[in-house]
Amino acid sequence: MALLQTLKHHVVSQGPRLASIPIKWVPFVLQRPVLELALNQLFSEAIHEGELDFLQERRVTLQVQDIAGNWMITYRNGKLCVAEKGQASDVCFSGHLNDFIVMMGRREDPDTLFFQRRLVIEGDTQLGLEIKNLLDNIDYDELPKPVHQLIALASGWVMQQQAALI
Repeated sequence: MALLQTLKHHVVSQGPRLASIPIKWVPFVLQRPVLELALNQLFSEAIHEGELDFLQERRVTLQVQDIAGNWMITYRNGKLCVAEKGQASDVCFSGHLNDFIVMMGRREDPDTLFFQRRLVIEGDTQLGLEIKNLLDNIDYDELPKPVHQLIALASGWVMQQQAALI
């Protein structure tokens, strides 16, 4: 049991460092199609129902600080598109990888993370709140089963490690 706890601790504490390796070394031209496929699959129902229309031609930056991830996301022609961070965005969401993981795993409420300043919204606050509300309503169960299981496992491990630090 102690070995499993040690493994979980190392995965949670070193995971962001390991996740940063492909971000640093994989060219954006290869990152883009993977990110776009994942985002469009995750938001497929919302796209189909027109729930992302408020994002038309708006620029949203996603910064995952501890892995040096920095992407610009736009919505046009019925799909989410990813670009390298370059021009100014309308709103920026920033935080650490483990905080995004617990949010996606539904282990922490996005509002709690925002109020604790673990996730930060900068820029157009109204747009940021609309996006946050959209994230609250996503059915992560619609993800492919292995992805959903990985998020559930990882978010559970992160929560266990955070509880152990308290």
